[in-house]
Amino acid sequence: MSRMQKIKSFIGGLFLILISIFLIVFPEGGLGFVAFVLSLTMIVTGLRYLTYYLSMARHMVGGKSILFYSVILLDFGLFTMALSDIPRIYLALYLMFINVFSAVLEIVRGIDAMRKKSPSWKFSMSQGIINLVLAFFCVVFIRSETVLVYIFCFGMLYNGIVKVISAFRRTAIVYIQ
Repeated sequence: MSRMQKIKSFIGGLFLILISIFLIVFPEGGLGFVAFVLSLTMIVTGLRYLTYYLSMARHMVGGKSILFYSVILLDFGLFTMALSDIPRIYLALYLMFINVFSAVLEIVRGIDAMRKKSPSWKFSMSQGIINLVLAFFCVVFIRSETVLVYIFCFGMLYNGIVKVISAFRRTAIVYIQ
């Protein structure tokens, strides 16, 4: 990770921690705010990847996958933004499915790292399991909006702490002689 990536990760982690603390203190209407932040994040990330595709990735091997990823993120972001007028239970289910999807990705990433004998497999696997547990609690407490906001706050707080920790983690530099 470069110095700029570490700074971005640190600032992003602090931002997530501050948002989660704000939502813990003021949980009223927090589910809509979580959906807004999530949709805005997906839209900005989708636009960033689309810009990256148009500038560089279209000339690279596997560049089309970056285009598809950017379009899917943009689509999910706009879809989440449009969910603000429907009942909160559907919004809670949607956010729960996003949590399950990220959990499955982290578990698959952890299994892949374990096969490659990487020491980071435990970290990825624990992150996936925690996201899966959060999704389970979302299903259990789906009727209570306040408890759902607290569950999502815990998830954001955990992800913010992970980002801050990864910003200070030493990265290996491989020298080819």
